[in-house]
Amino acid sequence: MPTLFNRLQPTMTETPHPHRPHVAIIGGGPAGLMAADVLGQAGIAVDLYDAMPSVGRKFLLAGVGGMNITHSEAYPAFVSRYAERADEIKALLDDFDADALRQWIHGLGIETFIGSSGRVFPRDMKAAPLLRAWLKRLRDSGVVIHTRHRWLGWTSEGTLRIAYPQGELSLKPDAVLLALGGGSWARLGSDGAWLPWLKAHGIETVPLQAANSGFEVEAWSALLKEKFAGAPLKNIAMSLPGQTPRLGECVVTELGLEGSLVYALSAQIRETINRDGQATLLLDLLPNKPVDNVAAALAKPRGSRSVAKHLHSQLGLDGVKAALLRELTDQASFADPLRLARAIKALPVTLVRPRPLDEAISSAGGVTFEALNEHLMLRQLPGVFCAGEMLDWEAPTGGYLLTACFASGRRAGLGMLEWLKHS
Repeated sequence: MPTLFNRLQPTMTETPHPHRPHVAIIGGGPAGLMAADVLGQAGIAVDLYDAMPSVGRKFLLAGVGGMNITHSEAYPAFVSRYAERADEIKALLDDFDADALRQWIHGLGIETFIGSSGRVFPRDMKAAPLLRAWLKRLRDSGVVIHTRHRWLGWTSEGTLRIAYPQGELSLKPDAVLLALGGGSWARLGSDGAWLPWLKAHGIETVPLQAANSGFEVEAWSALLKEKFAGAPLKNIAMSLPGQTPRLGECVVTELGLEGSLVYALSAQIRETINRDGQATLLLDLLPNKPVDNVAAALAKPRGSRSVAKHLHSQLGLDGVKAALLRELTDQASFADPLRLARAIKALPVTLVRPRPLDEAISSAGGVTFEALNEHLMLRQLPGVFCAGEMLDWEAPTGGYLLTACFASGRRAGLGMLEWLKHS
């Protein structure tokens, strides 16, 4: 190893054997930690560097409302969640799927259970105990974690540049894993700053975009914003034109819509906006009632009652649903029961832009799979591997994001072992 690498030796728990391979992992999220686990268990000397004061910060944030670690649905459906990159992610999941991930977690002493939605959680629903057990195993295997160490790319000689509170290090380990995350939640370390450094080395990348994000309309009325911003839309269905509606819920925000149903369609909404400048989302406000039944209920005489009271008494439509119907439907439709019924069953909302990338749950884009070999090593930079959300794939929430991050970290760790054997 280079002389400058040896400056780190006083911080290590043991002095490595002179011929023992050393690897550097840049990024302490699930992918980086999983690769460190694979390598540490194999007896490789691992130094993991993370820019934040502690590792796993986004992982811990994801567990605030209940640590959804993976999903129990049938494997073909599970794989289909990765859409355009389903084939590439399937190659990783074939070696480490949701069941394998659960068994791995059990090996840390953390039990899991399947919720009513099919999502898989740790028994206590928390991320912190899992991370603590994991970090203990990493330390026990000799993995050394360096926090507040930010990667700055490469020197002209090809060594890693890492800034830390006392200055800057220049390292040239036997293999490197980049597990730097995407571009969402920059305050937790995923800021996408690595993109130009990889592009400068001829690595094929795709610009980062918001995934699992909310979207904005051109403008809600002042009345809707004042009375209903933050209101949940429950028991609805949502679709893009020509698609089968999905059941679920979302939230009306001051600027548009967000929430689980929107996130499930976010990739298609985003790409439609990229192509056409806007996307029309169809809301079914009464998914359990056929349009003919809705029209028949609306056609009943309302006497002296207002339209609002008629909607409430006949269909139970009030609150934010009634407000959206009034916001997005012309006056003529309220005089025609069939037209109004059709609006209730397919209320068009025009979305014009996603919320900023830094607010998104995850990001799309990054290093393309075409730039990597089957071991997730960069073809242009032998000995340098990539894993996790910095790769060009996306998935909905529900455990799919974490599962692919874990699987890619494991594949990269095994790939690094194979590289070290032959390098």
